[in-house]
Amino acid sequence: MNLKVESENLANYLLELKEVNYSNPRLKQKADELFNSNQTEIEKAKVAFEFVRDEIFHSWDIQSERVTCNASEVLELKEGICYAKSHLLASLLRLQGIPTGFCYQRLMLFDTPEKGYCIHALNAIFLKSLNKWIRVDARGNKTGIDAQFSTEEEKLAFLINEKLNEKDYPIIYTKPHPKTVTVLEEHTNAIEMYKNHLPESL
Repeated sequence: MNLKVESENLANYLLELKEVNYSNPRLKQKADELFNSNQTEIEKAKVAFEFVRDEIFHSWDIQSERVTCNASEVLELKEGICYAKSHLLASLLRLQGIPTGFCYQRLMLFDTPEKGYCIHALNAIFLKSLNKWIRVDARGNKTGIDAQFSTEEEKLAFLINEKLNEKDYPIIYTKPHPKTVTVLEEHTNAIEMYKNHLPESL
């Protein structure tokens, strides 16, 4: 996968946004718990990834109706779909000065094309010590999904099947895609939203 940056300016991958609200005291407190000055940037990236992957529940996996969006809300309620979880991971890492962007895949929503498609969110992290971007997927592991942190080969949650019209989007965005933010803002039932209203393409 040849990733393409939306912006050549790494500072744009450190910006605070409505969804990436890392000035929030709750975010800062969690960052103090997760990180210390002895950790390398790679260690910080791995710690943050594993925290969001393992400690923040995916709404569909736990069949929760709550919709979360902003990073502080995701952290407080400890749940969200992939869009929301990507906001939290970006917030934790941007707070540490580690450039973090947003990437997307088009996937079958369930197990066949007839059941529809959805846009899936993950993150890209720029590691200055390696001078490269890596993609990670913190949606949360379960049977059949084993996403891991790796600086060498991608170990994402989902493999793309282009024959079934799935797609890897190569752009590393500086901000969450408007389509993904809008769907979170317009719905109040996460299960109904997940089944019927997720965007199918960017």
